[in-house]
Amino acid sequence: MSSQNTAEGLKTVIGVPALSLSIICGCIGAGIFALPAIVGISLGAFAIFSYIFCGIMFAAILFCYAEIGSRVTSSGGSYAYVEAAFGKFPGYIINWLYSFGWGVIGSAALMNVLADSLAVIFPFFTTWGGRALLFFGLIAFMIIINVIGAKQSIGLVKIITIFKLLPLAGIILFGFRFIQPSNLHWEHLPTFQTFSSASLVLFFAFAGFETSLGASGEIKNPGRTIPMSILIAGIVVLAVYLLIQTVTQGILGEKMILFKEAPLAAVAEKIIGPIGATLLLICAAVSCFGNVTLDVLCTPRSLFAGANDGLFPKFLGVVHPKFSTPYYAVILYGILIFIFSISGGFKQLAMMASAIVLVIYLAVALATIKMRTKKSHEKTFKAPGGIIIPLIAVASIVWLLTSLGKWEILSTLIFIGIICIFYFATKWIRLKFNPPALMK
Repeated sequence: MSSQNTAEGLKTVIGVPALSLSIICGCIGAGIFALPAIVGISLGAFAIFSYIFCGIMFAAILFCYAEIGSRVTSSGGSYAYVEAAFGKFPGYIINWLYSFGWGVIGSAALMNVLADSLAVIFPFFTTWGGRALLFFGLIAFMIIINVIGAKQSIGLVKIITIFKLLPLAGIILFGFRFIQPSNLHWEHLPTFQTFSSASLVLFFAFAGFETSLGASGEIKNPGRTIPMSILIAGIVVLAVYLLIQTVTQGILGEKMILFKEAPLAAVAEKIIGPIGATLLLICAAVSCFGNVTLDVLCTPRSLFAGANDGLFPKFLGVVHPKFSTPYYAVILYGILIFIFSISGGFKQLAMMASAIVLVIYLAVALATIKMRTKKSHEKTFKAPGGIIIPLIAVASIVWLLTSLGKWEILSTLIFIGIICIFYFATKWIRLKFNPPALMK
């Protein structure tokens, strides 16, 4: 199918392969290079079953996104879904939560992880000036390629995703012969509290898939492409996580605690020698770069969609006359990531990110239930099991919310309160300076 311009002025250029790889890129980030130790130390060999449990919970959320994504095909992803179901005010809250509380803060954190990885090889990036120069160059490149076109940006994301999967595939394929079967046995089951804490960590390892759906207005045949891509990506991500955990646990066993900062680097060194650790550091840096590039592609579409709905300044809804991209939204978003990357201000805000993404998922799951009451004249995907799947998603999210710390919940509630003040203040200002025409 050739690309064509939508009613929003954007080009439909994203098909099943591109969307599947971008969803995989969004899920499998730099965290995977430390994740096996985080859950392995607390759960031991039983960690493998924790992945399966979290995979089932997350599958329910994926089905919700697949269903509502096949019905609501405008740009904005999570924002567009909530706005279509509940209206502008809830949509405004979700847009702010997603774009700033989850997107900008998360990308700023990833940029610093990228710099930390490179600093091991190039000490220059331990300095503020070196990091600032690195951030400026990389983010400027991301902005340029995303302004030029979604096709070019998604092409880069595809290449990076393949690049990051290759070393993981190598660890899986060549690591099995180093596994000690005794390291995969467990003597007793973990306590419920330990299992819950590990499950919370693992749940967030699957987060990030929704980023790609921010560009839903540029997806070809979304009714088919979104559900199929989510299914393919979900299977691949779960398989990679399970196999990586099995190999890492099988090789390191009780020694996992000695390599808690970089277990995969220790496994790579075991397989191919000292160069393995260096390759994994480079791979971690590239992985971070890929995730931020994907974010700069997709999240500005939420700002673009909000501007088109009259919630954000109009200039964010302007499309480039030549490249058909929301270039002002992309530029502004990239600048915000750069500011937070160099300031370190994200560190104080990052603790509420886990609560924010759960609120976003909860809103989308509830929106899926609400949209089922609205008739659709087009053929759309429906999650199997009727209302059961969305209810499982809601129950899982509520359970995880109760597992969060008081500060994470309180900071998120304060942030939502500030967003509400912004909404009603801007609404009042519009009415004051642009009053509706008096009825004659």
